[in-house]
Amino acid sequence: MSATAGKVIKCRAAVAWEPEKPLSIENIEVAPPGKGEVRLKILFNSLCRTDVYWWDVKGQNPLFPRILGHEASGIVESVGEGVTHLKPGDHALPIFTGECGECKYCKSEESNLCEVLRINSDRGVMLSDGKTRFSKNGQPIYHFLGTSTFSEYTVLHAGCVAKINPAAPLDKVCVVSCGFCTGFGATVNVAKPKPNDTVAVFGLGAVGLAACEGARVSGASRIIGVDLLPSRFEQAKQFGVTEFVNPKEHNKPVQEVIAEMTDGGVDRAIECTGNIQASISALECTHDGWGVAVLVSVPKKDAEFKTHPMKFMEGRTLKGTFYGHYKPRTDIPSVVEKYLNKELELDKFITHTVPFSEINKAFDLMLRGEGIRCLICMEE
Repeated sequence: MSATAGKVIKCRAAVAWEPEKPLSIENIEVAPPGKGEVRLKILFNSLCRTDVYWWDVKGQNPLFPRILGHEASGIVESVGEGVTHLKPGDHALPIFTGECGECKYCKSEESNLCEVLRINSDRGVMLSDGKTRFSKNGQPIYHFLGTSTFSEYTVLHAGCVAKINPAAPLDKVCVVSCGFCTGFGATVNVAKPKPNDTVAVFGLGAVGLAACEGARVSGASRIIGVDLLPSRFEQAKQFGVTEFVNPKEHNKPVQEVIAEMTDGGVDRAIECTGNIQASISALECTHDGWGVAVLVSVPKKDAEFKTHPMKFMEGRTLKGTFYGHYKPRTDIPSVVEKYLNKELELDKFITHTVPFSEINKAFDLMLRGEGIRCLICMEE
């Protein structure tokens, strides 16, 4: 791969030219990495709902043409000036939020946010020079979340790349770069249930199931899955879910249903839908005195969280988290090691596989609510 260092690479990418239109496989040019940047050869992607959310730009700022994708795995092709923690040939995961290592957030054990590389969905260019590294026939193509992994080669800030053990199968650990850590970490790092606690998880998509998995390995005695799709219930048992609640099947608020099921409420609740009413229900279904609710998914811009202050005065706690409180460069290598040591299960998250040329099938599966994660194989 060193033969391509410092040169423009021509490769395939799935380009979103406009919202809600099928992605188009195009031959594009990818510029070499600039100062503090890394060029990755992407081998596997798994489609996350965030990609779909920004593809149809509901309530968001449209920015097209754009290369989406952020949950992926690959190999370092080349590095830019000043990059010392990565070298060509390293196996790596691109991460949508970064770790510069120098700001007050990175130096704090209390946060995994980064002042420099915090997630920014509106920025479509590189930080170093305000330009894109993608183009087609001279036309710039915008970046997405600083990752843009729906391309055979992509360029990222070095702080958004986690070096991992080359023994890890890249087709499995790609889910670590977003969905798995977001849900699993929300439970084990933020909600922190104790053995025999009761836990409710709102939303049984990939992130929600990862949250359930976190509750399972933490020793929760009951894990209550809440979802509007009954088809997800049987599948969720693999992730430790013991009971299911479909809010549509009850004539009272779901928080009241859960409180009645659990003698006053659950010990911990994790919200993974992005629906503001589900967020409120997650707080209000926790037990007074010690209940903790954690918000994971991003609500609409104009959403307002409304509950009575007494819910907090009675001893409930509401928390929020990005990426499960994991620092990308510091923590993610150890998550991969736990998988290699059989302490974590990742394989069961991948339920479908498509070649890169059929990436739009992955979107169709997601929109129909089928499966958990669809693996997209870049090499066909």
